[in-house]
Amino acid sequence: MEIQGIYAALAVASMDTAEKFYTQLFDREPDDRPMDGLIQWRNIAGANIQIFRDKENAGSGRLTIVVPDMAEARIALEQIGMTFKGESHGDYGRIAQIVDPDGNRITLAEPPSRPFN
Repeated sequence: MEIQGIYAALAVASMDTAEKFYTQLFDREPDDRPMDGLIQWRNIAGANIQIFRDKENAGSGRLTIVVPDMAEARIALEQIGMTFKGESHGDYGRIAQIVDPDGNRITLAEPPSRPFN
């Protein structure tokens, strides 16, 4: 099987609310709307993200975004009104979470400053 691409998908209840949130998070408009109830961003650091309307499953998704500098990422997102649900750190690096309007959990992850043993 030859794979041409992979999309991660998150279910939301309101497309308008989700589009506003993710447009702010990704700092760009969606790349396309292939069908009613589906918007997508392509090639965000090599990843593709789909947001689709599914009221029954809205809020059950998880997304991890790797950032080089957690402090810098937090400042940038807090400046546009995003609220973090805490932060933790250890040998694995540093993580902090935000939640989209439907409850999908988005984890920001800063890799460790040294390799794992």
